[in-house]
Amino acid sequence: MGFDLIGDIHGEAPSLRALLTKLGYQETSCGFTHDENRIAIFVGDLVDRGSWQRETIDIVRSMVAAGNARCVMGNHEFNAIAFGTTGTNGKPLREHSEKNMRQHKAFIDEFADDPTGYAETLAWFKTLPLWIDLPDWRVVHACWDQREIDFLQGRYSSQYLTDELLVSASTTGTREFRAIETLLKGKETPLPHGAFYHDKEGTRRTVMRTRWWGEIGTYRDCYMGPEDARKDIPTDPMPAEALVMYPESDPIVFIGHYWLDGPPIPLAKNIACLDYSVAKSGGSLVAYRFDGEKELLNEKFISVPRVENQKI
Repeated sequence: MGFDLIGDIHGEAPSLRALLTKLGYQETSCGFTHDENRIAIFVGDLVDRGSWQRETIDIVRSMVAAGNARCVMGNHEFNAIAFGTTGTNGKPLREHSEKNMRQHKAFIDEFADDPTGYAETLAWFKTLPLWIDLPDWRVVHACWDQREIDFLQGRYSSQYLTDELLVSASTTGTREFRAIETLLKGKETPLPHGAFYHDKEGTRRTVMRTRWWGEIGTYRDCYMGPEDARKDIPTDPMPAEALVMYPESDPIVFIGHYWLDGPPIPLAKNIACLDYSVAKSGGSLVAYRFDGEKELLNEKFISVPRVENQKI
C-alpha cells in the first residue's frame, strides 16, 4: 500500500479529477479507487475560491467514506465552521465582515438554497483531524509545531476540533487561538521598522508568515508568501527566539497552504509543500507519491496544470 498526498484544491474539481486520473485512480460507484490499494491523503483547503465547491467536497468525502482517502482540516475548513457557528453571545464565531464574506463567497453561494446540506457539510468538516502523526511521516495543513500539538493533545486528548476548542480557538488571545493559527496558517512574526507588504489578495500586511525549517537568516530569508512581495521584506537578521525550526532528523511532513508556484520540489529533505496555487490561472494541482522513503525525492511529485474554463 502506498499513499498519494494531494495539495489544496479550493473547489477546482476538474483539476482534482485530472490529477486522480493521472495517479491511476478510477471513478466507481463508491468514488475514486486505485487498483493497487493506494490511499489518497488530502492536506486540507478543499473549499473557497473555485467554481466547483460541492463537487470537490463530494469527491473527497466519498473517498474518505469508502476508506480510499483521509483528509486533514485546512484553515478554510476551520474558517467555514467558525463562520457558520453562532456563539453564546448570538454572534458568529467568525465575523461576517465584508472581507470574510468575500473570502467565503464561492462556498456560501454553493449552498445558498440548501441550508441542510450546508449544515451537514460543516458537520463533516468537524470530523477531519487537525493533523496525522504516524511513526515515519506526518500531515498538517500549514506547520508542524510539536509544542502546539502537545498542548492541544494534552488539553483536549484529541486531534479533532471539539466544540470547546472551536470557541477557544476563535477567540483572539487565547492559547488555543495561537495553536490553531500556527498549525493551520503557519508561523508569523511582526516586521521591523514599520515595514509592510501586500499579500495575494492585496491586503496590507505588517506581520509576515515565516518558514519553520532550515537555518534562521534574515527576515527576507525566512519570509513565506507571494514571491513578488519578497523585495519588500527587510534584510534585518531574524531574532533567534522568533522561530523554532523543524529538525531534519524528524519524520517527513506533508503540508499545503503556502500558495507556491514554479516546479514542485521539497522545501527540505523531510518537508513537502503541495500547494501550488491551483485556484489561479497558471497554477497546478500537485501530489506526492509516498512509498515509505526516508527522504523526499523530486521525481515523486506529480502535478497537473489547472483545468481552465471547464464545466462539470
